Amino acid sequence: MTDFVLGGLAGVPARQRPDLLADPVRAALEALDLLDAVGVVEIDPAISDTAATQAAYGLEPRWLVNCVLVAGKRDGEERVAAALVPADKRADVNGFVKRRLDVRKASFLPLETAVETSGMEYGGITPIGLPAGWPLLLDADAAAEPLVVIGSGVRRSKLLVPGSVLASLPGAEVGAELARPAS
Repeated sequence: MTDFVLGGLAGVPARQRPDLLADPVRAALEALDLLDAVGVVEIDPAISDTAATQAAYGLEPRWLVNCVLVAGKRDGEERVAAALVPADKRADVNGFVKRRLDVRKASFLPLETAVETSGMEYGGITPIGLPAGWPLLLDADAAAEPLVVIGSGVRRSKLLVPGSVLASLPGAEVGAELARPAS
């Protein structure tokens, strides 16, 4: 069993606290048999944002992995991907993501659309439980981390996940070109 401790966060296997997971996240963890491979920790929803979580729990930016939903259209078809990048980097939306989606213009999914299509709360959107068929573009540095912090689908908790588990999710594509250092 993995030890779910990172900085000031100490979690338990997700199996022990399914009440801290959004419905699509819980269903995906069950379907993928990951309820013991992923940890969950309850937090104050007021400090759910990346910078506040980092400060409150003494976390390194590389341990906090943000999930942004990006979309573009091609021949009238909307194409969506999740980009997973550490807090000290920014997704290359107008380069790498746009080319991967094979669209002329890529942009962040509007807030209402992101919440509706993911079934998750804004600020808690996570790659686990997103609609099937969406590519999960994962930064190579995040995939190499022993443990990272991601959303749980709700703002009142975070998941503690080995980078290798993220890389093994259905639709995951690991790439060094996805993100650039934040300026």
